[in-house]
Amino acid sequence: MRDDSPSRTAAFVAAARQLGALLPPSAQLVEDPYGAAFASPVFSRLLERRQDSLRPFALIPGLSTWILYMQVRTRVIDDALRAWIEGGGRQVVLLGAGYDCRALRMPELASAEVFEVDHPATQARKKSILTRMGARSPSHYVTWDFEQRPMEDLPDVLAEAGLDVKRPTFTIWEGVTMYLTDAAIDASLRAIRAWSAPGSQLAMTYFAKSRITRPSFVTRAMKAVVGAVGEPWKFGWTPDELPAYLEEREFRLVRDIAMADAAYELLPTEMARHVASPDRRFALAAAPESIAVVS
Repeated sequence: MRDDSPSRTAAFVAAARQLGALLPPSAQLVEDPYGAAFASPVFSRLLERRQDSLRPFALIPGLSTWILYMQVRTRVIDDALRAWIEGGGRQVVLLGAGYDCRALRMPELASAEVFEVDHPATQARKKSILTRMGARSPSHYVTWDFEQRPMEDLPDVLAEAGLDVKRPTFTIWEGVTMYLTDAAIDASLRAIRAWSAPGSQLAMTYFAKSRITRPSFVTRAMKAVVGAVGEPWKFGWTPDELPAYLEEREFRLVRDIAMADAAYELLPTEMARHVASPDRRFALAAAPESIAVVS
């Protein structure tokens, strides 16, 4: 992110979620009526009024890959969150929330306290757009400049906003880790652990290290685009090193899956094959004494 500008990649992600409405019904894993408005109000109205005529564009190679990937990524996290809420969880933190609208689109969160943490410029734009749409998010907005403030202060700021650090919390860290430095990753995980009482879970997405160090031709092009808008990719883990890395920071890995594999669990085969990259991954971790490890 540049200076005081709202996140541009967050707008791309939000738009991709709503573009899922153009996919065949069997591939529509998430319903997000808010996403396109964060790319552009004009784009949102166009999508709403001309959906049938735009539908073929969702199947263009490249664009379909991005839309399907976002459907899978969002749904995997949604499913983990639903399971946790069904188990009695009542606090959710969205770290680097961007234009996430789970608090509005997921009825399961009606009984939960949701805390959205992000840069003031991104949050201001989000609140302004939702107000124009007549949507009032029930979230607690926690303004935070990740580049200017030390992460060790964030647990106290969340507590001041109403988070009960003695109760379990589900933290969503979606689409963020690849933009951080090694030091920022370490500081962030230690901060998350500080507000994660037993019973808490952390859902995060990450890039396998090979996507950063040995990118394919297509990945190099994507890397150049996000770098050009001021949000370059910096960090990745190998799946083999992730469990020990988390254990050193008092988390236990529960699940680690490539988005390509998750796609075959969620989508028809002919659609899943478009989400072919094994280096974009989802991980679920637990605070000690929370839940049993699953395969």
